[in-house]
Amino acid sequence: MNRAQLDKQAADVASMFDDVAERYDLTNDVMTFGISRLWRIANTEAVDPKPGEKILDLAAGTGASSVPYVRAGAEVVAGDISEGMLAVGRKRYPDIEFVYADALDLPFDDDHFDAVSITYGIRNFQDVDAALTEILRVLKPGGRLVIAEFSTPTFGPFAVAYKEYIMAALPALAKAVSSNPEAYVYLAESIRAWPDQDTFARQIFSAGFDQVKYRNLTGGIVAIHHALKPAAGPNPAGHATA
Repeated sequence: MNRAQLDKQAADVASMFDDVAERYDLTNDVMTFGISRLWRIANTEAVDPKPGEKILDLAAGTGASSVPYVRAGAEVVAGDISEGMLAVGRKRYPDIEFVYADALDLPFDDDHFDAVSITYGIRNFQDVDAALTEILRVLKPGGRLVIAEFSTPTFGPFAVAYKEYIMAALPALAKAVSSNPEAYVYLAESIRAWPDQDTFARQIFSAGFDQVKYRNLTGGIVAIHHALKPAAGPNPAGHATA
């Protein structure tokens, strides 16, 4: 069974997600005990999609995260590098535009989107800084970036227990519902290796974004980061937490 390594070569990551595409959304629901649905609601509120807006849902997988944006009346492009995920998405959601989109070389014009969202996908990018630069390019001035990602729990003892859970229980649960449980060993490792909320907020700010902030969900298991592309000139406001 295929799994990616933490060097996150694009072909390996894409192949791994191809393997789990059909049951990926079900597996996520099972392993988060359904809480991921509440996280998705919070993410949609952060994106705040409006009728007629152009939104890029990057690392969109099968497009489950794109559906609320479409329902709000936005024009949505669901981009991913996994052809398996894209194929499942096109079958499930024929009204959504699915495209192959590598975050390091996005196939879109400058200043094109009102918003870019990434839901639990940015930690799989091989070069996060390069991806943030590309996202900044395709956003319109004043456009917003919303990233939901697994993060660092804020309560120390719980953080230790959580890390043990994701490394032991998460792959074990995946065996019951996933077609490729080995992939979830990589996913657990990638969660543990991901920087904490403040570190990632600084990384977003360093890429050129303005008004960088984040909101913790479920005690910091997930954090939703929000930032804007400056309307003009360098970003003056720094970053803040929320």
